[in-house]
Amino acid sequence: MPMKLQFLGAAQNVTGSRHLLHANGVKLLVDCGLYQERQFQERNWNPFTVDPASIDGVFLTHAHLDHCGLLPKLVREGFKGRIYCTEATAEIAQIILLDSAKIQEEDAKYKAKRHRKEGRKGRYPEQPLYTTADAEACFPHFSPVKYKQRVKVAEGVDAVFHDAGHVLGSSIIKVRATDGGEQRTVLFSGDLGRPSRPIVHDPELIAEADYILVESTYGDRVHQGSQDIGEAIAAVVNSAREAGGNIIVPSFALERAQELLYYINEQLLAKAIQPLRVFLDSPMASRITKVFQKHGELYDEEMIDHLRNNESPFKFPGLTMVGTSDESKALNRMKGGIMVIAGSGMCTGGRVKHHLVNNISDPRNTIMFVGYQAVGTLGRRIVDGEKEVRILGQKYSVKARVVRINGFSAHADKEELLAWLKGLKKPPRKVFVVHGESESAMLFGDYLRKETGWPVAVPAYQDEIVLD
Repeated sequence: MPMKLQFLGAAQNVTGSRHLLHANGVKLLVDCGLYQERQFQERNWNPFTVDPASIDGVFLTHAHLDHCGLLPKLVREGFKGRIYCTEATAEIAQIILLDSAKIQEEDAKYKAKRHRKEGRKGRYPEQPLYTTADAEACFPHFSPVKYKQRVKVAEGVDAVFHDAGHVLGSSIIKVRATDGGEQRTVLFSGDLGRPSRPIVHDPELIAEADYILVESTYGDRVHQGSQDIGEAIAAVVNSAREAGGNIIVPSFALERAQELLYYINEQLLAKAIQPLRVFLDSPMASRITKVFQKHGELYDEEMIDHLRNNESPFKFPGLTMVGTSDESKALNRMKGGIMVIAGSGMCTGGRVKHHLVNNISDPRNTIMFVGYQAVGTLGRRIVDGEKEVRILGQKYSVKARVVRINGFSAHADKEELLAWLKGLKKPPRKVFVVHGESESAMLFGDYLRKETGWPVAVPAYQDEIVLD
């Protein structure tokens, strides 16, 4: 049977990452993510295209929900193999999956109650996609590996994980398959980081691969080089202080929250901002921060220097890790001069929705976005300038100042992606552009063809391609 790829998610869209590789009689699923764009969320509920029991193993590039968030459903529906990933990814993914399950259980109850009150049925079943028990059932399947350690999955099929520089423990995965004397390698970029970012290492360059799946989240643009992230945050903080308002920051619990704390700490050390009350209102982000503190071997030199000087960004004066829901609710009584960092990063769930309800209609307040907002999400609608948005079943006027700090992205832009690809010593047989909105993926595909002359394809959802 020839090698082939099935593109079961993140194909001409950003989230729901799922790529199935058939090699030497083995089925390997690379990532099993949750769809977060509103127009694709129905796919989360659909049966898997391939019987989960027939999948021999899962390779997990990193622990973001759009890459790991459907693992509980996969296991519940019959997957019995191992989930290979780095130790940090395994630890963080378990935290994220438990949080996701809890949110889904809470949201299902809330929706059922609201729909009964309104006398209607919702778009999706009034039950969680998966439960806390489903999430916990995944954990025995995790099989941690080290970077550059060769992992044998089956006879003639192995893989090596390389540092992707995106989030703590994130990986580029190179799969090697030998069949009938022919050897082929398939490289999965996962989400690729940027050079010279704080905390984590730069993305590792790969010398050779026959086929490459490369992300294209920012494949249609170049990040603004003129914006200094620290200075931009200081400007927002100082402006909000002058207005007497709060700053609400929707943030991913993994990497983005920790990186944000890093930059705030730098501005405090530089005295560019006055002492500030910062509330990390995300039990998940707090738990992930402990994983960061555990894995110092994954830090870059700049971060190590801060720790040597007792300047940890996770312990600066004024920082409070919020735990209980009552402590979170108490923040709504604080008016003026606080920053609340809460999940989710695209405002699709979690505590940030409640903070938006209490702050979005006051012109003194600021909503500061520090991450990508996928099409169809509440965050994207706010960023795009909608004057009224629906939150928790009610409509609210958007009167708060909305600020977007673009330079914060942990995704490589089109030039950085190209530079990473040019690390190859010889041209690949083909490049597949994934993980990008349709327009972004198409534009990046055109850009790659022009700059490299390589064969490039932009697969669509459920495309199946034979690798000759």
